[in-house]
Amino acid sequence: MLEGILTGLQTAASPLNILMVAVGCFVGTFIGMLPGLGPISAIALMIPITYGFDPATGLILMAGVYYGAIFGGSTSSILINAPGVAGTVATAFDGYPMARRGEAGKALAIAAYSSFSGGTIAAVFLLIAAPSLAVVSLAFQSADYFALMVLGLTAVAAFAGKGNITKALLMTVLGLMLSTVGTDAALGMQRFTLGSLDLIDGISFLLLAMATFALSEALMSVLKPKSDDDRKREMEAQQNLGSMKVSGEEVKEMAPVVGRSSVLGFFVGVLPGAGATIASFLAYGMEQRLAGPKKGAEFGKGSIRGLSAPETANNAACSGSFVPLLTLGIPGSGTTAIMLGALISYGIQPGPRLFVDNPSVFWAVIISMYIGNVILLILNLPLIPYIARILAIPSTILIPMILFFSLIGVYFVSFNTFDIHLMVIFAVAAVGLRLLDFPMAPMLLGFILGGMMEDNLRRALSINDDSWSFLWARPLTLSILAIAVLILIVPMLTPQMKRLKALVYDRAAEGG
Repeated sequence: MLEGILTGLQTAASPLNILMVAVGCFVGTFIGMLPGLGPISAIALMIPITYGFDPATGLILMAGVYYGAIFGGSTSSILINAPGVAGTVATAFDGYPMARRGEAGKALAIAAYSSFSGGTIAAVFLLIAAPSLAVVSLAFQSADYFALMVLGLTAVAAFAGKGNITKALLMTVLGLMLSTVGTDAALGMQRFTLGSLDLIDGISFLLLAMATFALSEALMSVLKPKSDDDRKREMEAQQNLGSMKVSGEEVKEMAPVVGRSSVLGFFVGVLPGAGATIASFLAYGMEQRLAGPKKGAEFGKGSIRGLSAPETANNAACSGSFVPLLTLGIPGSGTTAIMLGALISYGIQPGPRLFVDNPSVFWAVIISMYIGNVILLILNLPLIPYIARILAIPSTILIPMILFFSLIGVYFVSFNTFDIHLMVIFAVAAVGLRLLDFPMAPMLLGFILGGMMEDNLRRALSINDDSWSFLWARPLTLSILAIAVLILIVPMLTPQMKRLKALVYDRAAEGG
């Protein structure tokens, strides 16, 4: 193992490979900033370029683009509430409110530090434990993945305001329903397409995310014009847009969050099919509960913990997703599936023998991740004051720009005007729901997890002869489901417990 690490270090530290990491991070960051272009598009653009390189250099370039795009995706989420990548949806929940109150520079800096920390800690884990973790990921079966998706859905409790848990659950169900639109993968039959050929492939995540976040936010700004006092406060806030100062107290608050979210994100990323999205939602939900009533109430309103947790987790999960790719040859996401295809085209078969047969490729990619995180930090920190100035653009110009990039971003993915019409319908519906105080995040969470839940549920049922006994047959499945039930029930019971405690206290006082 030590010999392999030294070989990988020698390969990754060559001038060409360091240049490729830097180019990958730079290109990935800027592609990630553009709504509509995520890591899959970025890596697809890089594939023709990598054919002229050796396998290690090509994979290092694509890996740099991958975590660069995730890093860049957080920028559009924070500044204009446009999460073009599923893994950065949770970043918008507290990053955007921070930007709205004049702390865009700080929000971007916190995202940068959290991303760097999560990616670095995960790279160290990957270096030490990659071969062993392959065994752990193999132990998970379809029933366990289904339970993990259910656990992921319990994060809705974190997005529900006080007394809004029912609304959050209803929106989650709506998201699950929308995820079923399209063609049934197992039976090949159309479902809920209303006879439209444009819905055969289902509803695009990008379309739904842009409609419910970026587009609806722009429409809300038009429907609810700012008062003179609000405009005055915004003008004052814009003077500090580029301030990146993070106080010592804020660093102390972030440190344990970064530690916990790195571990959680990495281990979720190790599981094939789980990925950065589930990791970010789980980390956000976990921190909201650990924060306590006072700090927990700040989540969704510009909480430092609420921004740091998903940013740390999604970058840690990106590194973790290379475990099943490199050690088992199993792509955990669409992005790593493209990278798997590129590896095979080089004549390299990922799997248990990769780190024995091609140690330079295996270890060089892992070591390049740490180098890439350092480069991302060096590249992006100096640019933050300038990137943050986007919010200083007058709303009369910024809102049309958001509308333009949202619509064009969705159109460039499918080149289908039907998607534009559907996006506008969803945006109008989202505005109505937001006016009624329904949270959008649970719907998007249900939509993201719905397809994976259905696939794993179907496999688990077929393995168990259509019996639901798989829910309690394996200790691992049962344990995950038990945790999910507890997480969902505790927020519902907390108000009743407080009332009961107050009643007992009053009775005791009367008796005394």
